[in-house]
Amino acid sequence: MAEPHIACPSCGTAIPLTQSLAAPLLAAERRAIAAREAEVAKAQEALGAEVAARVEAERARLAAEARAGAEAETAGLKALLAEREAKLDEAQAAQAEALRQTRALADARRELELTVEKRVAEALGAAREAARAQAEEGQRLKLAEKDHQLSMMRQQIEDLKRRAEQGSQQLQGEVLELDLEATLAGRFPHDRLEPVAKGAAGADLVQRVIGPGGTPAGVILWEIKRTKAWSEPWLAKLRADQRALGADVALIVSEALPKDLDGFDLREGVWIAPPRLALALAVALRAALIDLAGARAAREGQATKMEMVYDYLTGPRFRGRVEAIVERFQAMEADLRAERARTLKAWARREMQIQGVVEATMGMYGDLQGIAGRALAEIEGLDAPRLGSAEGGEE
Repeated sequence: MAEPHIACPSCGTAIPLTQSLAAPLLAAERRAIAAREAEVAKAQEALGAEVAARVEAERARLAAEARAGAEAETAGLKALLAEREAKLDEAQAAQAEALRQTRALADARRELELTVEKRVAEALGAAREAARAQAEEGQRLKLAEKDHQLSMMRQQIEDLKRRAEQGSQQLQGEVLELDLEATLAGRFPHDRLEPVAKGAAGADLVQRVIGPGGTPAGVILWEIKRTKAWSEPWLAKLRADQRALGADVALIVSEALPKDLDGFDLREGVWIAPPRLALALAVALRAALIDLAGARAAREGQATKMEMVYDYLTGPRFRGRVEAIVERFQAMEADLRAERARTLKAWARREMQIQGVVEATMGMYGDLQGIAGRALAEIEGLDAPRLGSAEGGEE
């Protein structure tokens, strides 16, 4: 361990501190330190006394200020307490008044709720009644719909049966037509037989009569029916087909004949005969057409215009024209009557519908007035007198 040194203040030489050399210096240093410590202790004692005095003075001052502040605060608290007591009295009075108003409002609310409940109950009763009526109406409509579906199914079954019967009747009619065509072809090989295609407008068979020498003598129009019942409209249809074709003779061969007919006859310009008499009637009509054609040929070149007009007016062509005009007029008259009936019926139905809408609207408005009272504004035009006068004005 190195020995401690001190520096020379003059030359700065390091002088080793030996025990003999440092002892006096250390003693002097200790004495100086002790003196300073004594001075510090005295200063601390004096400072403590001064601090204690100041603390006591401050404590006294603070106590005085505290007493003064407490007295002032006590006075303020008393005034505040008095003010709060007054406000509390006012608040209690206001609370009592509020409680009374609350009870009155509660009573009024309960009364209003009771009134509303009554009206709601009435409305619900009406709604339930309406719902029940609507449900009954819906059930009735469902039953009616089912009945309608059953009726439609029955109608479809009947249609299918009728179509099947018609198909069978059509097949039977085709067989009868083919048999008649073969019979006529075998009996009159020089005539031209022209079957009318199925689905095409017109009769069933056209027979163009060829006289001696190959000259055309006339046209016979055949309609073949194989049904269970006779139908009068067949005559009008065949006359229309005759006019369209320009045939001289129209003939219906049918198994079903008019009730008052047993053989054959001329009805409304159309010959009617059963299948067993068809060939005999064809022979007679064909012979008449050939004779008439021969007479016309012999008279050619000799007829005057007056005779031609007379022949036209007394001939089948003019009669066909007049019959066509009369039939169209009758059809137009029937359509006019039907249209008039439909129009009157539609007017009556619309009048009933409008009356129903007006009554339903007035009833709904009356229900709303019963619920809302005067809160519901009046609607101009929904009072019965005005509606009645309006309807009377329209009529």
